[in-house]
This record gives sequence, structure tokens and C-alpha cells, in this order.
Amino acid sequence: MIEIISSGIVPFIVLLILIHGYVKGVNIYDAFIEGAVGGLKTVIKIMPALIAIFIAVGILRDSNALDMFTDLLSPVTNFLGIPKEILPLILIRPISGSGALAVVKDTISHHGPDSFLGVLASVMMGSSETILYTITLYFGSIGIEDYRHTLKAALISYLISIFVTIFICGLLY
Repeated sequence: MIEIISSGIVPFIVLLILIHGYVKGVNIYDAFIEGAVGGLKTVIKIMPALIAIFIAVGILRDSNALDMFTDLLSPVTNFLGIPKEILPLILIRPISGSGALAVVKDTISHHGPDSFLGVLASVMMGSSETILYTITLYFGSIGIEDYRHTLKAALISYLISIFVTIFICGLLY
């Protein structure tokens, strides 16, 4: 039953949108083209910032800078109860989802999916956001340049999520 629903839901929603547009008297094709042009303009507008983020993440991952930074912060993370092995994920996740996914894959392949670190990395990946990417995408697409309060609030919530995730996963193990 679920397979039938899941395979038919997207065509059903598209059909529902087409019927709604027809009933409202909207020229559906022109509205689609206008939306596609607007989307393309948005992509072109935010492309430089996205390229800069991806290059920075690539440099961090491919150089030893992330490993050196992890070693440098390990006394502090040990004091706070944060496993050293999870620190690269904590540092990369706010910047890049794909970079963080690579770190999670590496963590799971080295420690196993059912280990404390594997579960911790999975929960952390699923319960946090790529803050800088999201702010760049959404604020850049509508032209907002002053996002300092949003960034502060997002980073504070991210820090809280790190400690909550470690606490909850620690209760499970």
C-alpha cells in the first residue's frame, strides 16, 4: 500500500496544482516559465558565495588543517566531554552538508554504525543544519545583507544541539 501511495503522490500533487491553476484562470505554462527564470536569476546571484564555501571546505578537508585544528582543540573538547573523533563533524557541519556527510561516512566506516561514535555522528548529522550555506542561500536570494543576529542565533542553537546530542547519545550507551 505504501509503495502505491509513494509512487503516485508526486503525479497527484502535480495534477492537483494544474487543476487548481486552471480553476483560478492562471496561465500555467507562463507561470512555470516565469518561476524558472526567477529561479535561474537566484542561482546566478548566489553562485559566487556558494563556490567560495565549497572551495573553503575542500581546502579544509584536503589539507591537514582540520586534523591540526582537531589536535589543537582536543584538550578543550576532552574537558567538555566531546569525543575528539567527532570534532571534524562539529567543525564542518555548519559549513557544508556534503563535507559533513563525508566525515560521517568516515566515522561510521572506522568505528561502525552501532558504535557510540557512529550513532553520535548520525544523530548530529540529522539534527543540525548547514548554517552558513543556508544563510547564504536564503538571505542571498532575497538580497538581505545584514544577517548577524540570525547567524548568532543559529550558531548558539548549533552549540546547544551538540551538547544535547552528546548527552542523549551518552544515555543510550
